[in-house]
Amino acid sequence: QVQLVESGGGLAQAGGSLRLSCAASGTFFVFNNMGWYRQAPGKQRELVGSITSSGRTNYADSVKGRFTISRDNARNTMYLQMNSLKPEDTAVYYCNLKRGLVDYWGQGTQVTVSS
Repeated sequence: QVQLVESGGGLAQAGGSLRLSCAASGTFFVFNNMGWYRQAPGKQRELVGSITSSGRTNYADSVKGRFTISRDNARNTMYLQMNSLKPEDTAVYYCNLKRGLVDYWGQGTQVTVSS
């Protein structure tokens, strides 16, 4: 049973930083492509960025240059470092793991950025 647990969300001021973590279990983490998504109130869930099993990353234009995704395969954990936060980054952030054709999701963690 794959389980993903996010942590690290909270309240930040505009211009500040937060670091999210996603701990995975029940899977050979090192082989999985993973990603971060977010969903703001009244909006559809959108891709923030992704990281392949080999460590190659890709980002949405809205976060490029401000957010960084990394992974520690020894700890089965993926991270999202968020810098220069903006109020429009306010959303619930979800961890995603892809195994074959199946997507697995964490429970989400709230990030709120005040102006």
